[in-house]
This record gives sequence, C-alpha cells and structure tokens, in this order.
Amino acid sequence: MTRVLVVDDDPVQLRLTAEVANRAGFKPLTATGGEQALTILREDRNIGAMILDLVMPDLDGMGVMDAMRREGLTTPVIIQTANASLETVISAMRNGAADYFVKPVAPERLIISLRNAMKLDALEAAIRSERARKAGTFSSADMIAKAPSMARVLILCAKAGKSTIPVLVEGETGVGKELIARIIQGAGDRAGKPFITINCGAIPPNLVESVLFGHKKGAFTGSISDHTGKIAEAHNGTLFLDEIGELPLDIQVKLLRVLQDGEIEPVGASRPERVNVRIISATNRRLLNLAKSGEFREDLYYRLNVFPIYVPPLRDRMEDIPALIAMFIARFSAEAGKRVLGISPVALELLLSYDWPGNIRQLENAVYRAIVLTDGAFLETVDFPQVFAQTNGRDVALKALEGVPVLAAPIHIDTASARLRAVLDEPMAAPDRFLAPTGEIAALAEIERAAIVFAIEHHGGRMSRVARALKIGRSTLYRKLHEYGLAEELISDAA
Repeated sequence: MTRVLVVDDDPVQLRLTAEVANRAGFKPLTATGGEQALTILREDRNIGAMILDLVMPDLDGMGVMDAMRREGLTTPVIIQTANASLETVISAMRNGAADYFVKPVAPERLIISLRNAMKLDALEAAIRSERARKAGTFSSADMIAKAPSMARVLILCAKAGKSTIPVLVEGETGVGKELIARIIQGAGDRAGKPFITINCGAIPPNLVESVLFGHKKGAFTGSISDHTGKIAEAHNGTLFLDEIGELPLDIQVKLLRVLQDGEIEPVGASRPERVNVRIISATNRRLLNLAKSGEFREDLYYRLNVFPIYVPPLRDRMEDIPALIAMFIARFSAEAGKRVLGISPVALELLLSYDWPGNIRQLENAVYRAIVLTDGAFLETVDFPQVFAQTNGRDVALKALEGVPVLAAPIHIDTASARLRAVLDEPMAAPDRFLAPTGEIAALAEIERAAIVFAIEHHGGRMSRVARALKIGRSTLYRKLHEYGLAEELISDAA
C-alpha cells in the first residue's frame, strides 16, 4: 500500500486529511510540524506523496520544500493552506509543488491530486533513469530493486564498480542484466564513459569478428573503408557482451587475448592495437555447463567468471512488481495519450499471483497491452486476458470476459428497456435514535454528540459544510468537538 505523509499543525484537519487518504486506499503517515516531516522523509525515501500545510509554527511549508531540494528528497508535494493569494501559489509551484489547493478541500479533489502526483513522480523517475542510462551514470537508485533478494546483487555491484575485474552476470531472460552492468559502470571511475552493448547471439557468424574487432580497408570484398570495431569504440569505457554463450569458438580465442593482453587485431591489420576496456558479460545459460560440454572454452570461462553475479527472476522478487507496474503505467499512458491513474487491487493481486516466466520484460509488455486495451482510469483483470487465462484457466477467463457488459446488437432508443434493479431484502428496523439502551429518552448531550458524528461522516469530514448543515459557527463546532471528546478521538485516529 502506498504511503502518504500528511503534515499539518491543526490536529482536526490532520485527522480529516489522513482519513480521506486512508479511504482512498493509501496508508497515511502524519506529522504536526515541518521538522518532524523532514525526519520522516529522510528515514523513508519510498513515501509516495506529501500533503503539506504552508503555515506551521516550527518550519513552514516553504522551508520544508527548500530543505527537500537541498537534500535531494524527491517526494511529490501537494500544498494545502488557508491563504489563496496568487503570490503564494506562484512561490509554492516554483519551489517544486505538484499541486495546490485551499482549505477546506473536497475529498474527491484531494484523491485525484494524490493520484496525479504519484503518477507524475513515477514518470519523472522513469525519465531520470533513462537520462542516467544514456549518460553512463546509471546507479542502483535508478533501478527498481527494493526486494530483499536484490540486496546482495546491489552490494556486489557496488564492490565490482570499484575495480576493473571481469564480471559475469547470470540470470534468466528479461531480469535486467544490462541494467546491472550499467550500475557497475556508474559505480566506478568509468561512469560517463562509453558503454557499448553487443548481443552476441544476434550477429551473423561471418560478421562477428568484423563487428567486434573492426577491419581495415581492402581486408575483404566490400570493405571500402576502415571500420572501428565495438571493442575499440568502448576504449576507456565498458563493453557489455550479452548472451556471451552464443559467441563462436574461433572468436572466443581472440576475446581471450583482449582479456589477457588488452590488445585487438582488426581484420586486415598488420599489427595489434592497444585498448583499455572493462568487459562485463552476461548469459541466460550456465557457462560452466557449456564449458563442460565443449560449447564454450574453459580458459575463457575462467577469465570471465572472476566475479559472478546472479540476478534472481521476477518470481523471487515479487515485492518490486507494484513499483514496476506504476512506472510502466506512467510511461505507457503518457506515450499512448491515455489518462490511466493506476491498477485496481484485484488486478494487482492477479499479477502478483503469476510466475512471470518472461520476467520484467513480460510484465512490461503485459502492462503496455493493458494500457492499449483499457477504456477506464484503472487497469482491471479483463485488461490482462492472457495472464488471467494462465492463472485461472481458460474456462474461468472466458466466463469473466462474458461478464463484461457488451451489447450483442445495436438497440434503438425507442425500444431500449429500463435496467432491472436488484431487489433488496427488507431492512431491519433500526432502533430509535432518541432512546437510550435502557429504553429511556436519551440525554440531550448524547443526541447532540450523535448528530455531530453523523454530520462529520455524512460530509466526509469537511468542517465548513458540517457547521453550515448544523446551523452553527465553526468555532462553536470545534468547541463542541472538544466538549464531547471528539477532537481527542480524531487526533488518536490520525496518530
């Protein structure tokens, strides 16, 4: 459940705002001042959004946002205040606020603002990650890897980045082996240097040598000019050899020389050339098994497997699925021009119950397809028909799809019939609200307290509307809240 931090020095407003967030499916955390809010943000970097009051006694909202900018805290901020001046709005937005509203705010408006802020944060995180990837400064903070099974992987990445030791990344297809290689590069002194990726299984066998090592003009028919190989392009940087197990045996010998001597010999060259390249290789098959069967050279295997890192599949890191889905929804809905705010709890539960044999790549494609299929604001189980069919069986999936209201044929407006309403059972007679449990007439204070509680629930905690409905002033309402012990209950519920 996504956590939301509510910051307000007014205990009643704090409780009401937290209750609105709780009813919308968020987990509210509360703070009564700016310093307390900053302490919570420093300790928990995974808070989805913050609803921040501008006027507070210790540190006001502007001061909180200034401190967040200095410390690199990127939690989206939604400002709420009683001051509706244009200067305040402009100052808040310039300080990085994602939204702004004036108290009291309708619960629907607050919920929409929270969802938009989280969607914007996910999209900005995806953009930051892509920029870091292109700049060669990708780090563990740019990768969604909060699952406990990924902790060891990130520790090894940080240690591998401090040296030029050859790294072998093993894992199933689609687990993010290239991102692991980029984290290793971003953690060392080669950050920002060239990062060249080669899929060894996608190069035709007769072109592998030319692509890797390059060739000179006239080396073979059609070579009308010198060509720089991928290894030379990665000079002073990192060379990522994906699916290294598909490399032909004759090329493996030349790659061994690069690892041992730091030299390459382009096709048609008269002498070797020196290169300074960090090599990170990856495979979705066990190289040791390939070496034992003779499909891979043992000497090259031991040169590549100096620092092995195993990336667990997605089924072993299910804790990362909600964050991955949020990022994919933000990215693909922006690309498709659709207003998709998130995924329903039932659909999320469906995706969490699936094994994902294709790992993150399969999840990404499933969310992309769902974005294209959906017509609503939230992704539902019917938007994942293939996952639903494989999880629950084909017959159950067909029945679920049949339950979706789709007209078999056009119906003219003159012949359309009214919808049948469900017949509800007769409700049980409610006890008289003016009678005490003893059967006697209830005390006037008890009746008045019950009326105030009912009005607060009926109007969703909007105190201005509660006061108007009860035909009393807001100061009188707050006095009665304290008189009947309701204010203390509100504070304890929000804590």
